[in-house]
Amino acid sequence: MNDKKQRRKPVMHYLVKDTEFEKILKFLQQINGIHKNDIPRLRRFIEAICYVCRSGCQWRLLPTYYGDWRAVHKRFKEWCNRGIWKKLFESQQIDPDMEWVMIDSTIVRAHACAAGYGKDTQEQEALGRSKGGFTTKIHALVDALGNPIKFLLTPGQRHDITQAKELTTSVVDISILGDKAYDVDHFIATLQAKECIPPRKNRKKPRSYDEYLYRERHAVECFFGKIKHFRRIFSRYDKIARSYLSFLYFAGALIWLR
Repeated sequence: MNDKKQRRKPVMHYLVKDTEFEKILKFLQQINGIHKNDIPRLRRFIEAICYVCRSGCQWRLLPTYYGDWRAVHKRFKEWCNRGIWKKLFESQQIDPDMEWVMIDSTIVRAHACAAGYGKDTQEQEALGRSKGGFTTKIHALVDALGNPIKFLLTPGQRHDITQAKELTTSVVDISILGDKAYDVDHFIATLQAKECIPPRKNRKKPRSYDEYLYRERHAVECFFGKIKHFRRIFSRYDKIARSYLSFLYFAGALIWLR
């Protein structure tokens, strides 16, 4: 008898459900210029991105059963440059609940390896210094159920109101829920929708707002809790804002697919 233990081949654990991958595949089949005929290989690539997004590991530490990490990273960057991750995110926004929408932001800590992309490029790559240290701020617009609709990135020290107008440009004739950070006259005056924003304490003439509707704003906080289960989003390791935003789009797509 051979006493030597036989080495078992590592088995890939699927993080993306079959039903979720079928919807992703349906979208990818509409994209020209990508390798999509070898479906098992394509599935392995999507699983690799999900693994990196979930675990936050370095590309070079990607398990070998996902393939060569250099090839996976190169393909990921190509899809970033072509905006495929953003299109995937937008394609999964099927029948959003637009009874009302919510806007808010959250700060994520940036690892030291996120710096150094180029001289004087921190502002361009949405990196800055705030009370939390070296940070990036995620601005989000979500529907009434807390599902993401739009993302924007800024350096961590930027105020929430700076991105409010761009987040809400397409919102018309429905209520917008936001916290006191969005209680700014010039923003409220340009809204094409109803606002449910509590007034600041220093207002001479406080505005009225629907306190019962405002209670529903917890859904956007729950959404931020969901995306921070993805380690690659909870801590920023990417030097380029486009790469970090692509992980955010991928995580947003997975939330829609649940």
